[in-house]
Amino acid sequence: MLNFELLGTEGHARRGRLTLNHGVVETPIFMPVGTYGTVKGVMPRDLEAMGAQIILGNTFHLWMRPGLDVMAQFGGLHRFETWERPILTDSGGFQVWSLGDMRKISEEGVRFASPVNGDKLFLTPEVSMQIQTVLNSDIVMQFDECTPYWQGAKGVGHITTEKEARESMELSLRWAGRSQAEFARLANPNALFGIVQGGMFESLREASLAALVDLDLPGYAIGGVSVGEPKDEMLRIMGHTPHRLPAHKPRYLMGVGTPEDLVDGVACGVDMFDCVMPTRNARNGHLFTRYGDLKIRNARHKTDERPIDETCACHACAGSTDASGKTTGGFSRAYLHHLDRCGEMLGPMLASIHNLHYYLNLMREVRAALDEGRFEAFRAQFKADRARGV
Repeated sequence: MLNFELLGTEGHARRGRLTLNHGVVETPIFMPVGTYGTVKGVMPRDLEAMGAQIILGNTFHLWMRPGLDVMAQFGGLHRFETWERPILTDSGGFQVWSLGDMRKISEEGVRFASPVNGDKLFLTPEVSMQIQTVLNSDIVMQFDECTPYWQGAKGVGHITTEKEARESMELSLRWAGRSQAEFARLANPNALFGIVQGGMFESLREASLAALVDLDLPGYAIGGVSVGEPKDEMLRIMGHTPHRLPAHKPRYLMGVGTPEDLVDGVACGVDMFDCVMPTRNARNGHLFTRYGDLKIRNARHKTDERPIDETCACHACAGSTDASGKTTGGFSRAYLHHLDRCGEMLGPMLASIHNLHYYLNLMREVRAALDEGRFEAFRAQFKADRARGV
């Protein structure tokens, strides 16, 4: 089940509400990434407390481990990871693409050796739909080929030509049709999204979009960005494609990106975002704040008693209060610097909580600005604040 309500617009920016089998999602929204059935270092209760409405799972990795037998035993991913709200799963296409020489792509699908135990495996649109049906994800992604920016015999060597991008895009379109047919055969009660491909070529993006719209899928994503292309190329496609997608259906920009990318993406008409950046950067001591980015490993933080961000209400910055009125948390930059330098696991856990809270709160502020008809003013202030520096 999927129902999308368009509640308001400001230019191309949209305020919406997405109803799925496991709950309601207010858009625009950022979706934390939980590759192996967990958002690294963050408890489900903390995700709920910080306002996460929907999270991601990874079809490829969950197929490898723990496997479909375990997933079927638990009735899907929600009960397995104790997350009762919506889940989106990717198709496995990007992970297969990233295997490079270890995989062989054909019309039928992709053959590759398991990176876990070396087993010979064959992933097709039909198998991807079968895996995602067992996972019982609220949003299922079609199986596609991620069109690379760089391509050659070993995955590098020359910029993808228009001919190569077209062949890749057309293969993804054929796989979209097969994904839709198998999704229907399985009587999956959730929602299937198509993925617009076409590399860095606007004409191919438009051809992909038109063919996918003919399939009348419940929602559409933009794939094949943030795969190694220069930032200006990514921004060009982000400015071109989203507002051309059907206005009455949700629009998802896959794998993007920085806080600036999210706000600019909303301005271009995107409803949904995901990216590993908040948690991956957190594990490397890179923290996002209202006033720019902070690298907690820098020596200047060794004695700094301030929180990461004095405007932030997350547990790492402001602490939290229990039922008895006792406040815990609220950690200094000096303490987080110390944890990072010592390799203590609490460091990346607190950093992940902060970064995810920052992203989710940013989307909350975007939605409020859209509700009040002041998104462009918000966007200008956001950029000025971020440029100010910590």
